[in-house]
Amino acid sequence: MGMKSMLKRTLVLGAVCCMMLFGETADAGKIKSKLKGRHRTGLPGQGYEDTLNVPGQPWGVHDKDRPEPWVITPPTASTQAKAGSAPSDATVLFNGTDLSQWQADNGKDAQWTVKDGYMEVNGTGSIKTRESFGSCQLHVEFASPMEIQGDSQKRGNSGVMIMGLYEIQVLDSYENRSYSDGQAAAIYGQYPPLVNASRAPGQWQVYDIVFEAPSFDEDGVVAKPAHITVFHNGVVVHNRAISLGQVAHKDPPQWKVHAEKLPLTLQDHGNPVRFRNVWIRPLTGYDSDQ
Repeated sequence: MGMKSMLKRTLVLGAVCCMMLFGETADAGKIKSKLKGRHRTGLPGQGYEDTLNVPGQPWGVHDKDRPEPWVITPPTASTQAKAGSAPSDATVLFNGTDLSQWQADNGKDAQWTVKDGYMEVNGTGSIKTRESFGSCQLHVEFASPMEIQGDSQKRGNSGVMIMGLYEIQVLDSYENRSYSDGQAAAIYGQYPPLVNASRAPGQWQVYDIVFEAPSFDEDGVVAKPAHITVFHNGVVVHNRAISLGQVAHKDPPQWKVHAEKLPLTLQDHGNPVRFRNVWIRPLTGYDSDQ
């Protein structure tokens, strides 16, 4: 490869990195000017002033002016007997006591049953958050009924609908067969989970989801599809799966333009599924001022 080709390739790679990390319209000088010296401790920065820039970034390697990460209190782990706590920077959507963060699909107060630190589907309809969210880290704990009733899709059926449009299936898939892209932890109608990591009925299970929201261009065409990562009971079952569109039943998914942020929905399929310890964190870029 000639010198000019190598230089061109390096410049292109740097531009791509910059777009990924800081946005296509990012002005490196403005970024550094805005964030320079913003140290969480209030103390002088640690590092160097004379190093070359990290490719595609406004920061030098080990730059003393690069913002330090925000300090948070991490979550505590749940047990079968007790729900854990959320990270200190999370929005707690259900803390075991009330449904103040939720509403019914018609905008009225949510009517699910709340007792003993959990909320339970009771046939009054799906519920959605009062606040809207886009790209996020989402933690949801759920338990299917201990008493087994029905089979396949009629057993412990619910769903976590991110933005109300992108569903991670909730189902009792412990020794309960169903179609692959509709069992527990499936991206419904699109991808089955890599493995079935389900626990027995009545036991608390955990979804940890990283959702990267899609974007659309001015003509309504998908500029970037949604990407979804899911851990089921600590096991990765989707690794940045590329969404094929909004959820549909017995039909292929399709893309429709929607807002950058929308409410999260928990489905009521008529099965008394329980939920607890639900929290969410917005995804931000590196060196974010939020």
